Formats: sequence, C-alpha cells, structure tokens
Amino acid sequence: MSSEEYKLLDTISSPRELKKLPPEELSAYCDELRRYIIDECAVNPGHLASSLGAVELAAALHYVFDTPKDRIVWDVGHQTYAHKIITGRREAFKTKRQLNGISGFPRMSESEYDAFGGGHASVSISAAFGMAKAAELRGEKRQVVAVIGDGSMTGGLAFEGLNNAGASKRTNLLVILNDNNMAIDQATGALKNYLLKISTSVHYNRFKQRLWGLMSHTPRLLRLCQKAGNAVKQGLLNKSNLFESLNFRYFGPVDGHNLKELVRTLRALRDIEGPKLLHVMTVKGKGYLPAEHNQSVWHAPGCFNPDTGERISAPADAARYQDVFGETLVELAGLDPRVVGVTPAMPSGCSMNVLMKEMPDRAFDVGIAEGHAVTFSGGMAQDGLIPFCNIYSSFAQRAYDNLIHDIAIERLNVVLCLDRAGLVGEDGPTHHGAFDLAALRPIPNLILSSPLNEKELRLLMYTAQLPDQGPFVIRYPRGRG
Repeated sequence: MSSEEYKLLDTISSPRELKKLPPEELSAYCDELRRYIIDECAVNPGHLASSLGAVELAAALHYVFDTPKDRIVWDVGHQTYAHKIITGRREAFKTKRQLNGISGFPRMSESEYDAFGGGHASVSISAAFGMAKAAELRGEKRQVVAVIGDGSMTGGLAFEGLNNAGASKRTNLLVILNDNNMAIDQATGALKNYLLKISTSVHYNRFKQRLWGLMSHTPRLLRLCQKAGNAVKQGLLNKSNLFESLNFRYFGPVDGHNLKELVRTLRALRDIEGPKLLHVMTVKGKGYLPAEHNQSVWHAPGCFNPDTGERISAPADAARYQDVFGETLVELAGLDPRVVGVTPAMPSGCSMNVLMKEMPDRAFDVGIAEGHAVTFSGGMAQDGLIPFCNIYSSFAQRAYDNLIHDIAIERLNVVLCLDRAGLVGEDGPTHHGAFDLAALRPIPNLILSSPLNEKELRLLMYTAQLPDQGPFVIRYPRGRG
C-alpha cells in the first residue's frame, strides 16, 4: 500500500483525532493501520504478529477512553505498535528499535501515552492497580486499564496483582485479557485450557449474545442483565470462573476483531465500578495470512517481502549459539536419560524446540514463569535428573531468589543456560543481559562460565552435566560469535 492510500491513517495523529472518526469508518482505519505495520516491519523488523492481533483493541481503547488522562498499561509491549502509531508516532515508527529511534516497547520518557514502561511479562496488572489506587486516594476520576496477553497471564506476578486488586472492591480497574491462545510459542499450561473452555462454551456464548443484545436498550436493563449474567454464568461454566473467585467481575469472551462489539462493551464497562476483567479473543497475526498460519515464526520474523510473505535472511557463515545449544542438548540427552530441558516460554528462541521435537517427554515449557522454571529444575535435580534450564539473561533476573535459595545453597546439579547475555541490540535496555555477571558472582557454590565461541559452548555443556558439578551457569550472547 502506497502512502497515497493511507487516506485515513495520514489524517490522524492523536487519539483526539481518532475520536472524530464516525464509527463506520473505524474498521477502514484499522485496515490501513494494520497494513502500515506490515509494510514498516517488512523493512525494519520487530514484533509483528502480536501487534497485528491487537490493532482493533488498541483503536477501540483510544476511541472509548480519554487517554492519556485515562491510563492504558500494556503488558510486555509486543502488542503496542498500533498504540504507538495512534498516539502520534506514525512517522517515528519507521525508526523503532534503531539508534536514536523509538523503543519497540512502552517507554514513559517517550510519550505521555505510555503510562508504564514494559519489556518483561506479567507486570501490567500490578502497575495498573497501583495507578488505580493512587487515583482513588487522590480523589481523581480516571479509568485505568491493564492489557495483558501473549502468555503473560501464565506469570505468577499477574496472579499476585489479581489477588491484591480483587480485595479492593472500590478501586476501579479494568483488566483486558487479550487471549490469542499463544505466547511467543504455543501457549501452555492449565490456564490455557481453562480459557479455551470458557471461550468455546456453546451454552455460555449463546446466553451471552442474548444478554448483550438486551443490554443495549436501557441503562437499567444493562445493570440488570449484568447481574443476571454473572449469576447464570457460574452455572453454565460449572461454577469454575477463576477470575470471579478472585473478586473480579468477569465479562466475555468477546471477539477482539469486532470493533462495534468492542466499542460498545468498553463503553458499558466504563460505568461499572470495582475490579473487572474483559476476556477478548484475538488472532495473533490477524490480517496477514503468513503470520496467521505460522504465529511463532512471525512473532518476530525479521525482514520480509510484504506481498509474498517471503522472509529475507542474511547469509550466515557460522552457527548460532542458540543452534549449538539445541543440537548439543539433544546429543547429551541421547547419551544420558537423566538429561532434561526446561524453558520459560522460549523454546524456539533458545532452540529448546529441537529437544521438544526429538524427545517431547523430556523438554518442558513452563510458561512465562522464570522463578518456577529454576525451582522446578531444582526439584528434578534433587531426585536425580540433570536439568538444562535455559532463560534469557535479562529474564533470569526474576529468578534471582530461586537461584540462591533453591539451587545454590543446596548445591543442586542444575545447568542454567543464560541466553542473550550482554547487549542484545534492537530490543533495548529492558532486554540487555547486562547484570548477570555482577548479580551471580557473590553467590556461593556457583560455577559461572562464558564460552569463547560456539565450540566452547558445546564443551561447557558437556562439562556441566558431569557428576558433582553443582549449580553451573553458562552465559552466552545472541546470534553468532
């Protein structure tokens, strides 16, 4: 699509201007917005598929809420490209993830519309609840919305936030669960199955559609239907609604690509006090068939031809550290049945997917839960297994207590592979593995190593699984040495 064809996109540089669009033109605007993201990410890569899935949601949020006075807190930032473009960064978007350009993630210093910084998962609910509580204590009237998705609900911090916020019945907080059934790779765990059960309940969805049809007539009937819906919903879902057990009023699921329904639902929820959760179903990669059909690859695909979907890769003359890790792990697992692999939701990024394919019963994706990944590995090591726990260096910061208390003090044979150690380029400061050396050196009983090259990584992995090594850390950079 040429610049001349962005007829609506070129006229809107702020949420205030977006609100002037008649509702019937909002879908056309989103079509242009989605195409713009595709065209720009084709030549300047970034996190494509997640943002494509959140285009309508971002537009609806800024269309309904009075941002930046109202706060929208985006989890992780993979979903935020549409948000950045809507909030006056259309031209700057061409510089994302570049030196002196804009961040690929929310950054408070970059825009007043970035209500909270975010590069790591599961923080949005806690941060948004803090903002909502501050508004309550200061007597300020504002809406606070946390948008969480891309697997971030599997992180324990998300549930800590839900648990705390649910106990504050007067605090106005809206949590939007952007449920695309994916993290970076395929979503895992019991929560994924639970959400799928809700979203596919024929009886519940049939009843919900009838309720929301009635709700549109009068405010009084709206409130009545909401109360009735909450009561009946428990029966239809076998009294198993997790979120309502945490004192969140649950609404949904709704189609996250149906703008009319999204706008109407968000407007209705503005007037409902207390903690509430809207379950939104979206498709990761929506509107671009290659991304829809291979969501993991197109999470961050690099450069590509937007018309054909052909990915453009630079020729390589050396193996990547990640490939060496994946292949060596399979080799070691073939030699010793005690060797297993653990990753917090990054199997393709760290190449744990190689072991998952070859020996699926001995590779574990635990979701976005780094602390659990380390302690889980410790439990396996205590009973005789040799776990290789692969975590990106910057994300391993979240497992610092677990590493000290559950692994190092007990001298457990866990091999902790810190991928993306050092500077990682385009992803910026939230993803730089810049603190692992300083953080890990004081920890007792810990062997800390860094390979000179890919061959040495292979040798270190062999050494680490030998008897009585104790906790063994191998830190290595992204890409090729």
